[in-house]
Amino acid sequence: MKPVSRLLLALACAGLAPGLGPAAPASAQTAVRPAQVPTEPLTIRSGNGAHRFDVEVMRDDAGRSRGLMFRRHMAPDHGMLFDFERDAPVTMWMKNTYLPLDMVFIRPDGTVSRVAADTEPLSTAIIPSGGPVLAVLELNAGTAARLGIQAGDRVEHPMFRKR
Repeated sequence: MKPVSRLLLALACAGLAPGLGPAAPASAQTAVRPAQVPTEPLTIRSGNGAHRFDVEVMRDDAGRSRGLMFRRHMAPDHGMLFDFERDAPVTMWMKNTYLPLDMVFIRPDGTVSRVAADTEPLSTAIIPSGGPVLAVLELNAGTAARLGIQAGDRVEHPMFRKR
């Protein structure tokens, strides 16, 4: 199997490649999500200062597959951090995601690689990382522009210090 094929297979298993993996029904998604989800602090240092968020961290295939699907609200200072466990190109999509989001693609050293701003809810359009990344941070749409978050900024979270 070619490396690209392995990546597509891994993404399909994680539910991150359209048409390649099963999608759980809404009732299954909402039933497994606890009422109070634990969060961890994350800071982004941009040209205009430090911006702190409380993030849910998805560290396994089930969490990465579910992500923010079926949710209708996220607090302004919250986000979701996807840990892909290795440095590789990734693709995301918005299937079953009702919230418009900014996707911040992050390299292993914590540097922002790219920002995909204001992604379209419920879309199956592929959103590529544009190169190898370790993680993706999802924030409410408009947050990156409002705070001046852009490529080259630094993300501080234990995920990036340990590598």
